[in-house]
Amino acid sequence: MELLRAEHITKSYDSRTIIRDITIHLDEGELVSLLGLSGSGKTTLFQAISGLARPDTGKVFLNGKEITGEPGHISYMLQKDLLLEHKKVIDNVSLPLIIRGIGKNEARKRAQPYFEQFGLAGTEFNYPSQLSGGMRQRAALLRTYLCNCPAALLDEPFSALDMITKGQMHTWYLDMMEKIRLSTLLITHDIEEAVLLSDRIYIMTGTPGEVHNEIFIDRPRKERASFNLDPEFLRYKQQILDILGQ
Repeated sequence: MELLRAEHITKSYDSRTIIRDITIHLDEGELVSLLGLSGSGKTTLFQAISGLARPDTGKVFLNGKEITGEPGHISYMLQKDLLLEHKKVIDNVSLPLIIRGIGKNEARKRAQPYFEQFGLAGTEFNYPSQLSGGMRQRAALLRTYLCNCPAALLDEPFSALDMITKGQMHTWYLDMMEKIRLSTLLITHDIEEAVLLSDRIYIMTGTPGEVHNEIFIDRPRKERASFNLDPEFLRYKQQILDILGQ
């Protein structure tokens, strides 16, 4: 069932068109990647979808209701984890609850059960500086989840991690997607990451950025752990490289 749709989105800044006539959608429970080179307008599109910027033309719908230019309907996690260094981890992840008017103690109580599920058990009363890079990203993802929005936009959430940690986070996130069913749009410029994680991939190319290609990844998530060693994985990768090369 379709959850989120962006139709014919065009956005310009200072008379320069950044993205042009883009239409994409996200179904319930899907992970869909938006893949493109740096500067192709991926973040601009996310700003338009999230309501942080109003598109020049086009509309955004969530569950069939128009939300164009209205922030707060969709969770948005930026590339940096943006954890507040002076707050304990449990208070960082509880922020969406507190913003909704829930008291600090109650917010902590509601967030606490998720720490084990998100691989953060025992870190509740640590400060962000005491966490590894991977654990900081898990905390940021938990905070995004607790926004209680039906869809999440993740802007290159794993790009700052080293190769080994990134691989561990990919495996963890695939497992979490099966458990929490959080519908996700993911920005990435990493082809292997897109193929490994996604149900579908939109490829953004050109200046201004446009989307003309959509690739379906026909591999169940539970079989993705070693998918990058499969010849089929390399075929998907080559297909994307050919599109980007054009």
